[in-house]
Amino acid sequence: MATAKKTESKKEIIDDNKIISLYMNDVLENNHNTKNVYVFCKNNGIEESDFYSFFGSLNDIKQSIWTKFFENTISTLEKDENYANYPDKNKLLSLYFTLFEILTLNRSYVVYSLLENKEGMKNLKDFKEFRNHFKNYINNIIENSNSVISDKVAKITKPVFSEGAWIQFLFILKFWLDDTSKSFEKTDIIIEKSVNTVVDLLDTKPLESLFDLGKFLWKEKMM
Repeated sequence: MATAKKTESKKEIIDDNKIISLYMNDVLENNHNTKNVYVFCKNNGIEESDFYSFFGSLNDIKQSIWTKFFENTISTLEKDENYANYPDKNKLLSLYFTLFEILTLNRSYVVYSLLENKEGMKNLKDFKEFRNHFKNYINNIIENSNSVISDKVAKITKPVFSEGAWIQFLFILKFWLDDTSKSFEKTDIIIEKSVNTVVDLLDTKPLESLFDLGKFLWKEKMM
């Protein structure tokens, strides 16, 4: 006896990644932030109950987007089995290079959220969770370090160093947002020079690195 075929299609699985993807698409396609959860869910054909299973508000999504950027960065780094044994400078370089590769993949959203939303870099509310993850990771590098940072850590506390790394990230982020060079090669240069400077400040020859960084920034400003 023949059995009846199922005509009902499978319901699309809604998870946090799906909601984030829908939100980012909405922002870029409409060139503005969605007004409220009701409108967002209605426009994307999802139930509000599904939304609230993962996020408490639209602002939570904006924070989670940056957290996902960082989590994807760490996930990528940890796929390299040798990463844990890298010197501190190489760990920091890998962190920044990988993070900015991921930001570049999502540059349209990042540019809108930081430059084209009429609030710009002054609005760092979306960075709250991301900042905590970032600073904790920097602290973890220091705690597990066997190189120059651990040798000099007595001269600078972990909170101060992680806060300095955070400020450095914001500086590089602003440079990247303004960078019009091919493949953002100038941002790659500033990452390398900035990381060299931070590590060398804990070593014995900081002035040479600071002078090198200063020359590069002066040249870019004059051009």
